[in-house]
Amino acid sequence: MSLHELTDEQRDIRALAARFADEVVAPKAAQWDRDHHFPKEVIQQLGELGLMGVCIPTDLGGAGADFLTYVLVLEQMSRGDAGLGVTLAVHTGAGTMPIIDHGSRQQIERLVPPLAQGHELAAFALTEPGSGSDAGALLTRAEDNKITGSKQWVTNGSHAHVFLVFAKDPDKPSAFVVRRGAAGFRPVREEEKLGLNSSSTADMSFDETPGERLGWRGHGLRIALATLDGGRIGIAAQAVGISQAALDLAVSYAKQRVTFGKPIGAHQAIQQKLADMQTEIEAARALTWRAARLKTAGHAHTIEGAQAKLFASGVARRVTGDAIQVLGGVGYTKQTAAERYYRDAKVTEIYEGTSEIQRLVIARALLGKIARD
Repeated sequence: MSLHELTDEQRDIRALAARFADEVVAPKAAQWDRDHHFPKEVIQQLGELGLMGVCIPTDLGGAGADFLTYVLVLEQMSRGDAGLGVTLAVHTGAGTMPIIDHGSRQQIERLVPPLAQGHELAAFALTEPGSGSDAGALLTRAEDNKITGSKQWVTNGSHAHVFLVFAKDPDKPSAFVVRRGAAGFRPVREEEKLGLNSSSTADMSFDETPGERLGWRGHGLRIALATLDGGRIGIAAQAVGISQAALDLAVSYAKQRVTFGKPIGAHQAIQQKLADMQTEIEAARALTWRAARLKTAGHAHTIEGAQAKLFASGVARRVTGDAIQVLGGVGYTKQTAAERYYRDAKVTEIYEGTSEIQRLVIARALLGKIARD
């Protein structure tokens, strides 16, 4: 699928996101990274543009676009700053959409409009110190809709207003909505990370904290896995955006940097590296858009989402490393964004399911029962 196959609305929203990324986000990204600054002011602007709820229905305060359009926006925001990209991805895909998909009408009408308009921020709290890839091994428990336990690595955790929290209820996980300020709820600490320094990643503690069950009792794991299916497509889009930013920087440098009397882009070694980078990015984008189109159409997309995330995250790691190689010594310093892209890219192979988990998902689809024995 190419840009020419997008609808007019998709192209227009993508162009809006690209302009915002170029004019507002990218010029500030290095400073945000250095200062570990969470850009609330820019998130508010995204809300005013309708981009915090781009795929949320208009009657709930969103822009009413489809999931593919949301993925296009994520790629552009991540091209500007990957931290802002994941803030948007978790807010919309992991925090808000599950309420629409699994909540009661009353919950949807009450909770979603402030999220869709960017007045409030959402977070997704599944991982615990003892349960990462093993999402069913939760120790956090709920009794009479009161949650006790802890959560780890909650994106948007220090700034979100609405949290989707998973807890054993009593034996199988259920999903709960918890509001910031609820009794017994507190952020424990903000993580210091290798990259994505403009995003918030926090640990949470719950002590008989009142929650509002989302969906059926005991269906939490089903809700979490369905959310991650879509979330992996979003992370693939983030990886593509980071990769594109790294390639753009490498191409620009290759045109300007002169060695042996000519731009380094005139050397075949550099040309071959750039060609490989571009080809891998286009392949990753194609896989990502394919998975997004399947989800948009309401088709199964678990395997395609896993393939997109697996490949795109690997591309991001390789392309950002190659960009540093093209820039040479200056790429290793903070004089350019190359080293930030490299740091930001790594986590795409880890969160929302590691690359190893994606391979298991794909292999089990191929092999069936024997892969599970």
